[in-house]
Amino acid sequence: MSVAGKTAIITGSNSGIGLGVARELAKAGANITLNSFTDSEEDHTLAASLASEFGVTANYVRADMSNPDDCRALIEAAGGCDILINNAGIQHVASIPDFAVEKWDAIIAINLSSAFHTTAAALPVMRERGWGRVVNIASAHGLTASPFKSAYVAAKHGIVGLTKVTALETAEEPITANAICPGYVLTPLVEAQIPDTMKEYGLSREEVIRDVIMTRQPSKSFATVEQLGGTTLYLCSDAAAQVTGTTISVDGGWTAL
Repeated sequence: MSVAGKTAIITGSNSGIGLGVARELAKAGANITLNSFTDSEEDHTLAASLASEFGVTANYVRADMSNPDDCRALIEAAGGCDILINNAGIQHVASIPDFAVEKWDAIIAINLSSAFHTTAAALPVMRERGWGRVVNIASAHGLTASPFKSAYVAAKHGIVGLTKVTALETAEEPITANAICPGYVLTPLVEAQIPDTMKEYGLSREEVIRDVIMTRQPSKSFATVEQLGGTTLYLCSDAAAQVTGTTISVDGGWTAL
């Protein structure tokens, strides 16, 4: 069974990894619901452009992933859900004693709790439709840790755990749940940080990527949003019908260390 004609909801998808995954799903024929916390003309134009480019139905639904009611309403507003991609996330870096409480709460809410709420709302819909795929975008930090990222690491470890529970609760149904664990991915946000880092360290672009950004990624090269989209497509395919409750690392060898 292909994803053509299926309805996919991708949280945090007006840029970066989420948009890359949405594009690959749309290219394969899935109908798409994009999401973020904004509600601009550009957001809706982006959905319209996907619909036009790939000949699918695409819409944009504003939902604040820090708000449980918004998370659950997103599933209803999409008008159906065969494929749920939990991608929304934020980051903050500080030592544990200096980590602002409001930052901790926001990261746990957006990076972890939102996936619980969307999944809770989506599973009954998938069961009614007789098929479903949940793909959670975790991180290499869902399998390992780094200093100064306590909330992010805790949330991403939590996403991996939530994925396993979801898989066990749906194990006898045609529904799967898996987590993708990317390392460093070349997104517009990361791309924008490279020139400042070059200036700060007096290094070339190549040196910044290899010696500063990629210190923990043995491949010394970024994963791409297209690769993450391709991995997602695999998890939605018939070939992955017995792949559930696990993680797939797209991290250039990071977690092999």
